Amino acid sequence: MKATLLTVLFSFCFLLGQSQQKNYALIKANVFNGFENKIYPNNTLLIKNGIIERMGGADLTVPSGYEIIDCLNYYLMPGMIDAHSHLDNLASAKRALETGVTTVRTAGVSAYQDVALMNLAKTGQIAGPDIIPAGVYVSPNLEETVLADVRLAPLLTGVKTDEELKLLVNVNIDRGAKVIKTRGTERAGRPDTDPREQVYTERQIQIIVQEAGKRNVPVMIHAHGDEGSRAAVLAGARSIEHGTFLSDETLRLMKARGTFLVPTFITLEDLTQPGGDYEGPVLELRGKFMMPQAEKVFKKAHELGVKMVTGADNSYTAQTTSRISLECAHFVRMGMTNFEAIQSATIIAAELLGVEKNTGRIEKGFDADLVLIPGNPLEEIRHLQDALLIMSNGQLAVKRIPFGK
Repeated sequence: MKATLLTVLFSFCFLLGQSQQKNYALIKANVFNGFENKIYPNNTLLIKNGIIERMGGADLTVPSGYEIIDCLNYYLMPGMIDAHSHLDNLASAKRALETGVTTVRTAGVSAYQDVALMNLAKTGQIAGPDIIPAGVYVSPNLEETVLADVRLAPLLTGVKTDEELKLLVNVNIDRGAKVIKTRGTERAGRPDTDPREQVYTERQIQIIVQEAGKRNVPVMIHAHGDEGSRAAVLAGARSIEHGTFLSDETLRLMKARGTFLVPTFITLEDLTQPGGDYEGPVLELRGKFMMPQAEKVFKKAHELGVKMVTGADNSYTAQTTSRISLECAHFVRMGMTNFEAIQSATIIAAELLGVEKNTGRIEKGFDADLVLIPGNPLEEIRHLQDALLIMSNGQLAVKRIPFGK
């Protein structure tokens, strides 16, 4: 009876929040819809109940009951997607959203904070970003994350056997994970590990993929080294995260199997810079070695047509400057067109995350995940770095215009 009452109260509060959501009319917007390599000038968008209701030219009539926002002929594009983050708190979620990121796939947190953030965004209690949570990282040694759930106690001494791997996968999914994150190789961000060293075998990764697959949950694989990456591709991974040392042979296998690559190039740059999330002489030297190698892999993957997606691989702390906008700038510098780079952060990223029917483009019936920027991103990618207005699920999260009074 008590549980039923709580459910009713929760549902009532949720519906009340929905009924209070504003409807918006965005006028005088130059629109990049995400799927056409062009700009639609002087457009109007009607946003109702968080969804793009209608869009058209300046002659589109705005009904009563819509708050009008003049976009001042700035450029409107789909909200960006970070497919590899360790976002785990409200302040960081706010920082991510303020950079124009309206959807995030996490890549492992300490105790299911990402699931809680997903639920807050889904119920409209925070504007966003929307979260695709991974829960606890499936790794041979859980360290402190063994405290995330009492059912993980048997994993205190390691996660290596079939049953141990299955247990962690299922606890994650029970807790609300929508993707499973595991590793093929060691980390680059720790001075005492070699990122090329393989961790889980093809068979172990296959156990993880198969167990998650029973519940229709995909698997993302942390892998810098080629051997661990190839094992992950053969085991059925949805995406390879990082892929710094991928061989041409493995890249061709990824293309054949439809495996996505999330290079997280901006993180390697972070290794080479003071401050940020990673710092120290060993990491600085490692980053300077790895960046040219990762660029070589990126160019080959692009040539082969491997689908690549943006990921900042950070926690959006107050110190980090790793951003999806900067990742897109690197993609362009390394050979993508502006159009291709932006699609890696929108439509292609949405496909990887399995949310391509809801977000990643500006089109009727899609979530109102929108970012207004000062100039044409198809001409200058740097404009992605300056979000003037941000809307997530139809909620106005940031509005810095007009500048004058």
